[in-house]
Amino acid sequence: MKIILTGATGYVGEGTLLELLKVDSVEKVLSVSRKPTGIKHEKLEEYLVSDFMQLKEGNEHFKGYDAVFFIAGITSVGTPKDVYVRISQEIPLHFADIMPDKERMTYIYLSGAGTSPEGKQFWQQVKSKTEAEIQTKGFKRAFGLRPAIMKWAKGQKHVQKMQYAFIPFYPLLRLMGQANSMREIALSQLVLTRDGYDKFGITPKDIVKLAKSF
Repeated sequence: MKIILTGATGYVGEGTLLELLKVDSVEKVLSVSRKPTGIKHEKLEEYLVSDFMQLKEGNEHFKGYDAVFFIAGITSVGTPKDVYVRISQEIPLHFADIMPDKERMTYIYLSGAGTSPEGKQFWQQVKSKTEAEIQTKGFKRAFGLRPAIMKWAKGQKHVQKMQYAFIPFYPLLRLMGQANSMREIALSQLVLTRDGYDKFGITPKDIVKLAKSF
């Protein structure tokens, strides 16, 4: 499979990238980001862009891929609402709009556990609307990936400080179905691309199940 990945310089994106590069059936990963990843690998190609919203349809960089794993994002904590909407909604939807070959592509949007149109929190409403619109973009398959706590991959450099606080509770969170490894995050998306799934919103428990079926 050939994968387009955004957010590879962030926590989830970097972990996903490192795990994707280990998989034999992944032929190529195109990292689209504002900054270089600092990772060198024969499967990895990097496309640096200063403004995602300036990308146009017909861009040759995006032709011939099987899926987009849109991992780029930002926390809602301390982020102005207009900035959060731009990063969590406007950019991923624009990126979906300009993709070629939608009829043969899978588009996976990193959402979050608890995303719901009935959610009272601002981030829930934004991500829920983004999920809904992605489903109208004409892709062969589309999914909202909704993980909760994620344990970093070996070799990761961009580890959020708060992730260390969760480590003592990770085994318990696993039992509660609220935690995933980065390998599960990567493998589950490959399975969604390869086989599809019977629902759009992919929970932490779904992620475990999908990764086991890889």
